[in-house]
Amino acid sequence: MELPVRDITGKAVGAIELADDVFGLRPNLSALHQTFVAQMANRRSGIHETKTRGQVRGSTVKIRPQKGSGNARQGSIRAPHHTGGGVVFGPHSRSYAQALPRQVRRLAIRSALSSKARDGELIVLDNLAFTSPRTRDMAALLNALGQERSAIIVTAEPDANVKRSVANLPRVLTMATPYLNVADMMNYHTLVMTQDAVHKAELLWGGERAKARRAPLPGGAR
Repeated sequence: MELPVRDITGKAVGAIELADDVFGLRPNLSALHQTFVAQMANRRSGIHETKTRGQVRGSTVKIRPQKGSGNARQGSIRAPHHTGGGVVFGPHSRSYAQALPRQVRRLAIRSALSSKARDGELIVLDNLAFTSPRTRDMAALLNALGQERSAIIVTAEPDANVKRSVANLPRVLTMATPYLNVADMMNYHTLVMTQDAVHKAELLWGGERAKARRAPLPGGAR
């Protein structure tokens, strides 16, 4: 697959050939769904906690005699049906973490990248070098690329100037290629990658690493 390479003004200055084993797969929807669900579950803190009747504060003395008053039988004021009593079957701290095989996670990332490339939601920049944080320049870059929806700006390595330049822009995220993940790629519309970031992605998830149990290429190609 070949995509145009644009500069910071949005003009096409060349073309880049994308590796089919990373950007040209037929997306595996099952792997995408499993990975997305697992990643969102792993983000949950799981710190919810309720108190049982043995943990709430209050006397354990029986409220009134069992018989003779004509009223219903009652135990202590810690009982769940009393105000301030314990909670029955309430949530308690737990881990929501889900483990996935490495090959499934890598297949999901390749599927997400291929989906972005196929749907025209992948933009390749020739270079992105900010000598200092400039939110105005980053906003101008996105406008030049015609981006009115959410976007992820991907660099080959972490770039503090780029990160600070998008900090005040709504619906814009930046990250280095090794930190690309399915949840963010699915939650954001456009992927803006530098040429170095594309090559880094092909190095991380392509080549020999993509041969095992990979999804079939379009048209049955191998």
